[in-house]
Amino acid sequence: MLAAESHHVCTSLRHYIGIFREEYLLGALRTRLESVNAHDFQVLSLKPHQKDGGVFVRFSYSASDSEDALKAIESQLKEEAVQHGGLPSWSGLGRGGIWLVKGTPWREDMNRYASPIVKVAFEGPDVHEQSLYQLFRPYGRIQDVTQPVPVPGGTLRSSMIIFYRLHSATIARNVIHGLNVSPSVGGGPHSDNASTTRLRTAYQRPVQAHAIRDWMSSHPKIFLPLLVFFLGTLTYTVFDPIRSLMVQGKMMDWFDYREFRLYKWLRMNTLDRLSLTLHANTEVPPAEEVWRERGEAVASIKSYLTDMPSTVSFIHGPQGSGKTRMLEAILKESGRKALIIDCRSLQNTTSDAQVVAALAAQTGYWPVFTFLNSLNNLIDLASVGLIGQKGISLNDQLQQILAVVGTALKGVCSSRHAATKRQLRRREQEEMGKKAEEQRRDQIRRGTWHDGRLDCVAGNGIMSELGFGDELMLESDGTGAMQIDNVDKKWENGDEAARKQRTKGEMDAVKELPIVVIRNYGMKVGSSREELLTVLAQWAGMLAENQIAHVIVVSDNRENSKFLAKALPSKPLTSIALSDADSRSSVSFVKQKLRDADIQADFTPEQTAYVERLGGRASDLESLIHKVRNGQRVEEAVEDIIIRGVGELRKNAFGDDIDDAKNLPWTREQAWAVLKLLSKRGEVPYHDVLLDFPFKGDEAALRSMEHAELISIGTHDGRASTIRPGKPVFRWVFERLVNGRIYPIFQATQDIALNEKVIASSEKTILTCEEELKTLRGIAMMEARPWWQLGLGRQSATSVRSRYLADKMLIAARKIETLEKKNVELKKVLAKGG
Repeated sequence: MLAAESHHVCTSLRHYIGIFREEYLLGALRTRLESVNAHDFQVLSLKPHQKDGGVFVRFSYSASDSEDALKAIESQLKEEAVQHGGLPSWSGLGRGGIWLVKGTPWREDMNRYASPIVKVAFEGPDVHEQSLYQLFRPYGRIQDVTQPVPVPGGTLRSSMIIFYRLHSATIARNVIHGLNVSPSVGGGPHSDNASTTRLRTAYQRPVQAHAIRDWMSSHPKIFLPLLVFFLGTLTYTVFDPIRSLMVQGKMMDWFDYREFRLYKWLRMNTLDRLSLTLHANTEVPPAEEVWRERGEAVASIKSYLTDMPSTVSFIHGPQGSGKTRMLEAILKESGRKALIIDCRSLQNTTSDAQVVAALAAQTGYWPVFTFLNSLNNLIDLASVGLIGQKGISLNDQLQQILAVVGTALKGVCSSRHAATKRQLRRREQEEMGKKAEEQRRDQIRRGTWHDGRLDCVAGNGIMSELGFGDELMLESDGTGAMQIDNVDKKWENGDEAARKQRTKGEMDAVKELPIVVIRNYGMKVGSSREELLTVLAQWAGMLAENQIAHVIVVSDNRENSKFLAKALPSKPLTSIALSDADSRSSVSFVKQKLRDADIQADFTPEQTAYVERLGGRASDLESLIHKVRNGQRVEEAVEDIIIRGVGELRKNAFGDDIDDAKNLPWTREQAWAVLKLLSKRGEVPYHDVLLDFPFKGDEAALRSMEHAELISIGTHDGRASTIRPGKPVFRWVFERLVNGRIYPIFQATQDIALNEKVIASSEKTILTCEEELKTLRGIAMMEARPWWQLGLGRQSATSVRSRYLADKMLIAARKIETLEKKNVELKKVLAKGG
């Protein structure tokens, strides 16, 4: 017999309450059951079924007719339960019921939790659905009974019984399990196994997980677009407005505590008063007459920022030329808000997820759900495997972030425009109020002004005692007709002032546009993030064309402008070039900086020559100034910079070891050949180096060396023409490195390696010539000549070709002999060590 009140699952609170009250509930249930004495009814044991929330009661009785006795016992038990308000339950409300178990109790504790769907398997012939309905209907309303379907061999056929309530399914499953029934219509329980069917009941989940999974895998072209659309819609409607607001907050410094009034007041009244040397080390920008080369660039940037944006400003110059510092000074002077994106930090990432996270952090794009990156990867894998293409690419994620940032910039622009218009309108209203007040005062002085509030007291018209009658009615009654002309002129002047005010307001609106700065725009050596530059270029072009913001792109290489040119095919870029300063400007810059630090800056001719070795590269000049401030002499400081450059060059151009050198986009021999040429001359022809050994037309190696700032490629008419050191001090670094007196082992090692390559190439040339000469010898024997041409000295084609090959072999052989002699001397240097 089963006594139960409802279904419990392991995660249900009722389950734990039932366990806590189990002893009390079993005791109360036993008391209720023992009050029944029909047919010597006696309770033998109570076995709780915690998972389904009931109790199996094992009892004994005595009767000649078992069926009638069981019905009588069940009826009396139910009457007893009704009299006491039901059986005890976990809640104490007494809603439990009693059902006679017809099958075999199965107290399992597997993870098969209750469900309104009961699967009935047939051990024997199929049971008709009408028999199933009549058998299961007493336990609750049934929604549907399914017909058995074909199954593989060895598997039991089954039907599904769908109950309306979960409580009914739980009772039916525990009462009917293991029951033998007749398969015929209207058949009931039987004990004859030969003509009956045993019923095996089990819970069935309402929705099978594999059904959804199978549909998803079989319809990827429908499911994946729907999934992307759903996620995109959710992001757009819920999170994108928040992200746009966060980007605006970053632009307007809403979340910067240093911009709070309380913080400023506390700092002004505490730290700023106590710290007298707070701004002692503030650097003073160089005067225009000292850094003359910057004047034109600064003027171009300011001109770009004072006009409505229609294109992108592209600032390019070698690394360390002071682009960032100059731009920071201009932005600080303008007082405008700027959004800065650093491409270098984005390219230093190792995965697409890190690129997205870094871009979001720089732009203020929040919230960012990092766990969705794993979901995107799974979607990409599924898409590639099923439909042959990715679902969500890196370009899509970057474009989504930049689209939100663009919307935020548009909001910043609109709010600033609205604030400017409100301020302009307020000024116009104040001016009109002032003019109306002046006119009223003038009318009062002439006696032509009338206060209408007096009419409500004294009336109006000629009967008024305090109203009209004493005032002059017209302007002509006062000072004459000329006064009207003066008033008209005043109004005309007022209209002109209003127009000027509106024009000034429009100029102020241009100044209020946000500024977007994209720094370090360019490809990193060995990087494959070209798609990042393309997306940023398209976004920058969109901002400029729609006049949402001024966009300034800063790059070390002029060739990186090609991405921006593709994004703005119909409009030229505002290109601003920064080059190294000349010798006079660089020396003047150093002197001024040292004077600002109260250091004597009267250089001797020798010291001036040392400073000129650094050229006009701002980073090297700043390093020199810091060293001199710390007490070093100018000569020592310049030598330290050159020695440091030698160490950096050996690592960047040749690698620390062979494995490191293999990862470089050029060979050691190529780098050594360029260094030897530039150590002798400050500039060499581009194509002479490109066509000669060891490059032999390998232009990619030279371009990679330019990106690594080892060399600088000059152009003429848009084409490469010259090769110079990456920065001026490299001329002396190259000379110091190539000079065998200072670094003999390194110089000998590199020369031997280069000579070996040249020797191998020359030997290959000799072998090729020898093979061709053997071929020409056979051709010459077959070459027919008329008898009258014998002895006339006319040369044949084979003889001309043979002489050319012989001369070529002679040149190669002499080159091999010379280089082998040099290698012998160089190996003696290696034998000495050092």
